[in-house]
Amino acid sequence: MGLASSMITAVTGMSAAETKIDVAGNNLANAQTVGFKESNVFFATQYLQTFGVGSAPDAASGGTNPRQVGLGVQVAAITPDFTQGAIEISGSSSHLAIQGDGFFIVEGSAGSQYYTRAGIFSTNANNELVTPTGERLLGYGVNDRFEIQETELTPLAIPLGQAAVAQPTQNVVMQGTLTPTADLADVAEVIQSATLGDGSIPQAEATGTSLGVAALPSSAAVSVSHVDGGGSHPEGAVYRYRFAYVDSSGTESMASDPITVTVPAGDTLADNTIDLGNLPAATGEYSSVRIYRTTNGGTDFFLLDTAAAGGSYSDDNSVALSSTALDTTSLTGSYTYMVTYYRSGSPESRPTPYLGPVNVVNGRIQLTDLPTPPTPGPDDNFPAYDQIRIYRNLSSDSSSFYLVGAADPGEAFTDGRSDAEISDTSTPPNQLIDLDGPRIGSSTLLLDVVKRDGQTFESMFVEGTLTFAHRKGDKSLGNGKEFVITENSTVQELIAFMEDAMGIFKPTDDSLNPIPTSLNQIPGETGALTPGGSIVDGKLRFVSNNGDVNALSIGAAGFTIVGEDQSISAPNLSFGTVQEARGEGAVADFVAYDSLGVPVNVRITTVLERIDGNSTVYRWFAESGSNDPLNGSNVAVGTGQITFDGEGNYLAVSNDTVSIERRNSPAMSPLEFTLDFSRMSGLAAESPTMTVSRQDGSAPGVLTSFVVGENGLITGVFDNGTSKDLGQIRLAKFANPAGLVQSGLNMYVAGSNSGISYFNPGVDGAGKLQSGFVELSNTNIGRNLISLVLASTLYRGNSRVINTAQSLLDELMNLRQ
Repeated sequence: MGLASSMITAVTGMSAAETKIDVAGNNLANAQTVGFKESNVFFATQYLQTFGVGSAPDAASGGTNPRQVGLGVQVAAITPDFTQGAIEISGSSSHLAIQGDGFFIVEGSAGSQYYTRAGIFSTNANNELVTPTGERLLGYGVNDRFEIQETELTPLAIPLGQAAVAQPTQNVVMQGTLTPTADLADVAEVIQSATLGDGSIPQAEATGTSLGVAALPSSAAVSVSHVDGGGSHPEGAVYRYRFAYVDSSGTESMASDPITVTVPAGDTLADNTIDLGNLPAATGEYSSVRIYRTTNGGTDFFLLDTAAAGGSYSDDNSVALSSTALDTTSLTGSYTYMVTYYRSGSPESRPTPYLGPVNVVNGRIQLTDLPTPPTPGPDDNFPAYDQIRIYRNLSSDSSSFYLVGAADPGEAFTDGRSDAEISDTSTPPNQLIDLDGPRIGSSTLLLDVVKRDGQTFESMFVEGTLTFAHRKGDKSLGNGKEFVITENSTVQELIAFMEDAMGIFKPTDDSLNPIPTSLNQIPGETGALTPGGSIVDGKLRFVSNNGDVNALSIGAAGFTIVGEDQSISAPNLSFGTVQEARGEGAVADFVAYDSLGVPVNVRITTVLERIDGNSTVYRWFAESGSNDPLNGSNVAVGTGQITFDGEGNYLAVSNDTVSIERRNSPAMSPLEFTLDFSRMSGLAAESPTMTVSRQDGSAPGVLTSFVVGENGLITGVFDNGTSKDLGQIRLAKFANPAGLVQSGLNMYVAGSNSGISYFNPGVDGAGKLQSGFVELSNTNIGRNLISLVLASTLYRGNSRVINTAQSLLDELMNLRQ
């Protein structure tokens, strides 16, 4: 086999050289391929021809070695070299380099997994990170709340320009100085509306009522005659008579001039009768006259009797003089009247517009055809009135109306009471008229609320949607609250709504440290004032929380109502201040964000609540017009106390949580965040100050960029300044990387001898990632060029073996010649 085997052996050598050249050529060809790992060829001897196995030493011989001839070479292994390649900057955040061990996991067609060191990734139409040949990068994805889901490997997506995210506010940092030298907040602002009436009680209507100067009876035509007998007047007695008209209500006109009657002499017996004829004639509403007479020889007139006007009267002395003296009071001036409906024990009606004026000099005024009240129906809220009350002003005061008397409906009334008499309200039943009529109560329906405008009454509310606006501390909170007015809405419901909408904190709103009441500095009142709304003498009253910054005000345009017919009205309840607040404070307005990124306006107010020898305590209030509770319209969203020590250092806060309801929004409810007052100071300053230095919420933002950390965590950066996790890159780490099977395109698949496990980058020996870099080929060009030279030499050497064997064979063939 000598020469033939040598030629075969040389062929194996040439084949080995070719393989070495192939591997070196592939290494050099991929010298610029990102992530490429060069391979090394390892050779081993092929079969051997044994001529002797050798012998051990013995007495006859020193032993021999085996005699063997190799029959060639074979490729023992072609092994990739997974040493680290050089790292080069690429400028693209989607390009990744692994610094250390591990492989990117990518997904090919039909869900097959491949492994690669080439970190050249870009996004496709589905925003997925893919290789240049379309394989998807795998890792852990996120849910809709951007939380890493460590359950299965999924294609990683980077939705640049599409994904929007909002960050709800969780922390708000306050800064400033809450000085102990500020004025103590111990007085609240108190605002009060005009007097409001209950329109369910009717206004008296007197369009048919007339008034004028009362007629004055004349005594000039009265005839006098005497009858001796049939009476008991003594002869020679001297009497004086006066006559006054009396109307159906029993009120009188001024009396006539007196007439004097002397009983003539006769039979000397006291048996005389005085006959009065042609009494003053009837006129207008007067059909009767009252006859007043003196005693014998007297000067004072007392009521004797009543007779028909224009008729006659016989005074036989059988009717004793009463004790009722003649009222000679007269009126002089210009007088105006108002009348009301009345029933004992029930609310008096609202008064009529003015009746008059009537000018009178030393006379009296008569009102005729007084009105007849309406008959209440089953659903009416007023009684069956049975009287008419008459009110009159004073000649010296045209705006004040006093009760002068009462009459039956439809009757006449003659007023002869003096100004001094009716204006003495200390004497019952004298009283001033209630120009506003029956006052509202807590159960009064809003549709019945009226306000007096001069002599008329204006309805304040209609069915529809009321929008309320106010100012607190001379600032508007915005987000006008709405209240739906129905036919059943009451004044108490409006008060509760306004309390909520104005953010008035009740003492019970802080169970640990009840909110303090206010000093009462309203003239004529005593006792502390409790924050909240109430009805005081028909007026809506609201007591703010203490301090200037909590002072409430409601302007003329505080209420706007869009009616069911889309008409717009703006009822003016004429709120005014009856007590001014006292106490300094600080205010900070800022915008927080809910889970949808919707801006939420918030106001933090602080006032000095108390101070003692050891500490300074401020009260904070939080309000938000964006608060949307399940019921009501409350804008109060939190309160607590802030305590500073004697050196101005922050000590503690009794409550630091603001809770804003978002019931009618798809956002998470409530929006809760913490107020950090630890950076506040309690040192002396000219006035309290407070600002919001930072809050961690944000409006919706669009993904604009992303970064990949060394640990493989993909973090998205949004244009609202927030960042969110977008995914987690996982690496595959193999116990025997050389056992991987190359599948082309810089890809490997797991081999039967590779082993596999997954790690996060930088964990348990896995390499770290470098974003914006790529790993270059680890091909050693110089070494591979040397390998080419050596392989070429190997090839030539083996070809010489073949040449030599061929020459020997040729010589052998030439032996025949």
